[in-house]
Amino acid sequence: MNLAVAFDWSFLTENGDELLAGLRRTLEVSAIAIAGAFFIGLVLGAARAHRVPVVSQVAAVYVEIIRNTPILVQIFFLFFGLPQIGIVLEPFTVAWVAVTIWGGAFNTENFRAGFEAVPHRFREAGFALGFGRLTTFLNVTLPIGGRIALPSSINTYISVVKNTSLMYVISYPELTTTALNINALTLQTVETFTTLAVTYLIIVWTMSASIRVVERRLALPEDAR
Repeated sequence: MNLAVAFDWSFLTENGDELLAGLRRTLEVSAIAIAGAFFIGLVLGAARAHRVPVVSQVAAVYVEIIRNTPILVQIFFLFFGLPQIGIVLEPFTVAWVAVTIWGGAFNTENFRAGFEAVPHRFREAGFALGFGRLTTFLNVTLPIGGRIALPSSINTYISVVKNTSLMYVISYPELTTTALNINALTLQTVETFTTLAVTYLIIVWTMSASIRVVERRLALPEDAR
């Protein structure tokens, strides 16, 4: 059967407001998490790349724990585990904290690899010009290493957006949770999941297209096409 024929288009008009509200929450959580993951990755990635005492070791432990445990377990720990020790977080807080922590761990490795890929002679040139370690990092390592880390960090940001869909397990009303609730009431499964899939595709495709433009603008000279 043709999907276009089977699709009941009244589903969108009748549930559009709820779906848009869910989409807004998804984008809100994603924006906070992407900004947080960028900051965490930048700071801890630099600490690991430059072997900053204590911070580098703590960052390594953080990365290993987060990257080697399922994000669902992390969400459950924040929402159900922390209240056992007196820390109660709202679903919205759990949503953005969970994906920020997850994205930050992956971004730490993205930036670490980017910074370590900067040729040592570039840093030596900075020192030769009289720059200190911090100034050399800001003017040499960060601009070059950040561009090297861009493709892998972009994949992390896209995964952050998709991982917000897992917040249905704590009933936070982002897009997926909202769609599941609508489906439970209407039983319009084809319409529900087609709309959900197309919406996520549009979000990810839009991000990917925008980021490709940024990549081309920030490409290193030897990588430019």
